[in-house]
Amino acid sequence: MVKVSLIVPVYKTEKYLNKCIDSILNQTLKDIEVIIINDGSPDNSETVIKKYNDSRIKYFKQKNHGIGKTRNLGIEKSQGEYIAFVDSDDYLDLHFCEYLYNKCYKDNCDVALCDYYEERDSITRVNFKTFKDTNLQKTPSLINNINLGPCNKLYKRSLLIENNILFEEKLKYEDAPFVVKALLNAKKIGKLDEALTYYVIHKKSQTTIRDERIFDIIKIVNIIDNEMSKYVNMHEAKVNLITMILLDYTIQQRYVKDKKMRNKFIDEAFSYLDKMDKKWSKCFYLKKIPLSKRIVKSNKFLTKIYCSCYNSKL
Repeated sequence: MVKVSLIVPVYKTEKYLNKCIDSILNQTLKDIEVIIINDGSPDNSETVIKKYNDSRIKYFKQKNHGIGKTRNLGIEKSQGEYIAFVDSDDYLDLHFCEYLYNKCYKDNCDVALCDYYEERDSITRVNFKTFKDTNLQKTPSLINNINLGPCNKLYKRSLLIENNILFEEKLKYEDAPFVVKALLNAKKIGKLDEALTYYVIHKKSQTTIRDERIFDIIKIVNIIDNEMSKYVNMHEAKVNLITMILLDYTIQQRYVKDKKMRNKFIDEAFSYLDKMDKKWSKCFYLKKIPLSKRIVKSNKFLTKIYCSCYNSKL
């Protein structure tokens, strides 16, 4: 059994693929496998991939199914003791596998995470609170201090397989429920205070495109709601997390030109919060942000006015 399986879905990333694959193959931990899945990419990504001659690469090609189903195929094909996910336009610090594997192996962690760099026009380090090894049953609030992206983490493969933890295949924002389920089921979660991966954000990436699939986030938080509701001690953390997610997306509606769609999403998001917990506006997430922002973000009417005024200036 190899120590780490790295799963790399590929779609329209020809321009960035060399940098990504090079950062993986040059890892200081050599006992790895690289599962590269071409998800029906229409560019020359396959040509780039096939130039590599490394026995650690396992290459698969399929029709386009989307990133959720592609990552799930990667989990199925993996044989590593631990699994990492790498987006094909991102890249890794050369110590990513070694440091996270050593943390997991030494301390018997089911999940370990690290800080990361966010690369737009410049590179900014994103840090998460330091914590001693724990789990969500002992420390429910931890879920409010960990990002819900899968790519700055290492997961014990048996954790995913035994608990049937997979990505949503028909919804956008498929990352969040996967990470939440992994954290809820992990007996021990660890943290390294080092930034070991580079998250590259492009102007027209899936994370920046706003269209009708924005409504998928309502379905996504409902999945998270149902999962966290299985644990009696997670209610406060759940309310905090879902409030943070939905209010961040309501404010993002300022970029949406279609007023009808913009207001419909804001209505549905606030309706969901009211049904989840009538006291959601008292949660910790809102208490820690400046008063002026808090007043706007927690009020449906003011959110609509703000988004409309902002959008009129675009």
